[in-house]
Amino acid sequence: MITNNLGLFICSFLSLFVFRKVAIYINLVDVPNSRKHHAGSVPLVGGLAVFIVVFSYLLVFPGTISSSMLYLGCASILLFVGLLDDLYDISFRLRLLLQIVISGIMMFFGGLVLNNIGAIFGGSLVDLSYFGYVMTVIAVVGAINAFNMVDGIDGLLGALATITFSSLGILFYLNNQQELTAFCTAIVFAIVPYILMNLGIPLGQRFKVFMGDAGSTVIGFTVVWLLLEGSQSGKLSAFSPVTALWLAAIPIMDAVSTIIRRIKKGQSPFQPDREHLHHILQRLGLGSKMTLAVICSIASLLASFGIIAQIYDVPDYIMFYGFILCLIVYNQIMMNIWRFTVVIRRFVRVLKRQSKNKIE
Repeated sequence: MITNNLGLFICSFLSLFVFRKVAIYINLVDVPNSRKHHAGSVPLVGGLAVFIVVFSYLLVFPGTISSSMLYLGCASILLFVGLLDDLYDISFRLRLLLQIVISGIMMFFGGLVLNNIGAIFGGSLVDLSYFGYVMTVIAVVGAINAFNMVDGIDGLLGALATITFSSLGILFYLNNQQELTAFCTAIVFAIVPYILMNLGIPLGQRFKVFMGDAGSTVIGFTVVWLLLEGSQSGKLSAFSPVTALWLAAIPIMDAVSTIIRRIKKGQSPFQPDREHLHHILQRLGLGSKMTLAVICSIASLLASFGIIAQIYDVPDYIMFYGFILCLIVYNQIMMNIWRFTVVIRRFVRVLKRQSKNKIE
C-alpha cells in the first residue's frame, strides 16, 4: 500500500506539471477580478490532474467501490462539464440540471439512495421510503455545490477535502472495509501535491495551480458517493447517516448559511459573493494562511467529534440535534458578523493600546 500511495503522489505531481502547461496553451486559467484577488493568471488544472490519477487507480482496482465504472462515468461527465465551465462560464441552470441527472443515474443504476437518516428521533431508524430519492438529489447537488463554494483561498478546498476523506478512511478502516479505506487514502495522496502547489510549496508562486470548478464538483460528488456507500449499506454500514454531517461540517454549514443569507437578501442562492467564512476571517485581520489554519482546525475538531461519537455509539438524535445547534449558532454569527467584527476589532485595538502602554 505504501508503494502504491507513493506512486499516486508522484503521478499526481507530474500530472500537475503536464496539465498546467496544457492549460496555459488553451487559456484554461483563472484571471483576477472583483471577487478574485490573486496575482496573475493561474492554471485551473488541479481537479483534472488529481482525478486522472484517481480514475487510473479505479481502472486498476475496479472492485474498490461499488459500481466503480458507473462512478467513473458520472465523475467524468462532471469533470468535463466543469472544464467547459472553467473555459466558457456555463449557465448555472444547465449545471444544476446535469447534477440532478447525475443524481438519478447514481440512484437507479448504482443503487445508492438515502434510504434512512438514522434514529434522529430516538428509537428505530427513520425510513424515508420514496422521499429518499428526493433527499438523495438534494444531498448530491448540495455536496457538489458546498465544496465548490468553499474554494475561496489557497489550500482550503484541498485541505477540507483531505479532512473529509481521511475521516471516511478512518471509519471504513474501523469497520474492516479495507478496499474503501485504500480508496480514501489514495484520494488523499493524490490531493496533497495539489495543496502544495496551490500554496506555492516548494516551487513558489510561479507554479501555482487552482482546482477549478471541474475539481471541486468531482470532489463533492465523490464525497457524497462515499457517504452514501458508507451509511446506507444496512448491516455493513461503516457509520450512521448523522455522522456523515460531521465529516463535512464546515462545507455544509457554510453552504446552508450562505444560501439562507442570499435568499433573505432577495438574491439567487448560488450567486457568488465575498461573504463566506474565509472572507469574514480575512476581514477580521487574519492572513490567508492563518485563515486556512483556523478553518481546518475547526473542521478537524468537528470531524473528530463525529468519529469519536461513532466509535462510542452516541445516539443519533444527540448527534443530529447537536449538529443542528452548531448550524444555528454558525448561521446567527454569519448573519450578524458585522456586529461581531466591530466588537472584535475594538477589542484588538484595546489590547494593542495596552501592550503599547506597557512597553512605554
